[in-house]
Amino acid sequence: MSPDVDLTVPKPGHHVLRDWLLALDNRLFEFAAERHWPGAERVLPKLSRSANHGVLWFATAAVIAASRTPRGRRAAARGVASLSLASATINTLGKRSVRRPRPVLDPVPLVRQLKRQPITTSFPSGHSASAAAFATGVALESPAWGAAVAPVAWSVALSRVYTGVHFPSDVLAGAALGMGAAYAVQGLVPTRPQGTPARPRADVPALPDGAGLVVVANTAAGTAERVHALAQALPQAEIVQCQPTDIHDELVKAAARARVLGVCGGDGTVNTAAGIAMRHGLPLAVLPGGTLNHFAHDLGVEDVRDLSRAVRGGEAVRVDVGRFVCGERDGIFLNTCSLGVYPELVRERDRWSHRIGGWPAGVLAALRVLNADRHPLEAELGGRARPLWLLFVGNGTYHRLGLVPGRRADLADGRFDVRVVHGGRKPALRLLAAAFAGPLTRSPAHAAVQVSRLRVAGVAPGTLLAHDGEVTEVAGEVTVEKLPEALTVYRPLNGKFV
Repeated sequence: MSPDVDLTVPKPGHHVLRDWLLALDNRLFEFAAERHWPGAERVLPKLSRSANHGVLWFATAAVIAASRTPRGRRAAARGVASLSLASATINTLGKRSVRRPRPVLDPVPLVRQLKRQPITTSFPSGHSASAAAFATGVALESPAWGAAVAPVAWSVALSRVYTGVHFPSDVLAGAALGMGAAYAVQGLVPTRPQGTPARPRADVPALPDGAGLVVVANTAAGTAERVHALAQALPQAEIVQCQPTDIHDELVKAAARARVLGVCGGDGTVNTAAGIAMRHGLPLAVLPGGTLNHFAHDLGVEDVRDLSRAVRGGEAVRVDVGRFVCGERDGIFLNTCSLGVYPELVRERDRWSHRIGGWPAGVLAALRVLNADRHPLEAELGGRARPLWLLFVGNGTYHRLGLVPGRRADLADGRFDVRVVHGGRKPALRLLAAAFAGPLTRSPAHAAVQVSRLRVAGVAPGTLLAHDGEVTEVAGEVTVEKLPEALTVYRPLNGKFV
């Protein structure tokens, strides 16, 4: 690597404020060089080297992810994403914008100096930016892990001055840029709310040891570890493990003998359990066991600890349920109901996933559906027939702040969040524009409204409808309506309810 400091560039002229700040920066650097901190000479240089190329932070992310908690995994991923953005910004823009030479090492004791001196420009500090970005990203998702990482990040930033490779202002600027990168990532991929409104509270039995709780677990969702942890937390709970084809029958049997019906699986399995719990008038206990677990996470139940605390304490809320009706066919949904592109994607993905795997199948499905020469949905909406790429109905208001699926802060707000992507050319661009848009927006490509009931007419025979990841065929007229506060679900209340 060649140095990127161009020594042929003439030095800038005198400027009173700038010269005063640079002189202060030098004095602070020399002050730090003169200090003797017991133990630091052996620790800080090694710590500084360990952060080269982000190695320290990638290792830390692996440790956090190994905690096997959903929040820990998200915190690790957010920290790495924030670090990556900060590093890319520093190396492409920051270092080349202010071509400041490194400090002169004369005041720094030889024992502190790094064996291999960096040859890039000094401002801003890339190590400090990466440290601040990783620590801030982790803290935004998990304050507990953030508090554990922060002292290490602070020490790495401090080590850059201590070893003589940066001025204090380099470190401060790098840290500010790193924190900004973490907040930029949060803007694109919002963090989960730390607490959702616990309303309206429901009266349910408290089961200190789990007696009376019957949990049906979908073994295809890879739930063995979660089920084992639940059995330890609630030793008197009855747990039934079965294959997907037996889920419905086992849930019906469980409902006949349970005080509380429990389920462990993905959103489709939870949907089945919710319908049976409603028919039997039972409260539902949901342990997330699928890939996305939208309902459980929006509810505030992330793992066994959350669920077991709610069951032991008798903490629960009532939530809205969505219902669709098409002729003699009907169904419920806890998360979303959609027509158009998404059901087509699900069908194509399921067709290929057993051959090439889930993610490759999803990519292939998107390419096939978006390159089709027809609109997947022709329907009459609001009294007008039109081609549509997507009709999305969310059970509750989705707060879409970025490019990822939105989150719901209230599961009993009495509203549907309806998003429509109109037909036309370039479906990928239209869908992307709708993903960027927030609720209650309109454009020639998409629209969003909030209603309590929706009627779609003129649906062609064979049109696919997806509800909570399950797909069925509809035709003619489809009506979507709210069942307000129809389901009672355990969730930890954190002392807040109305």
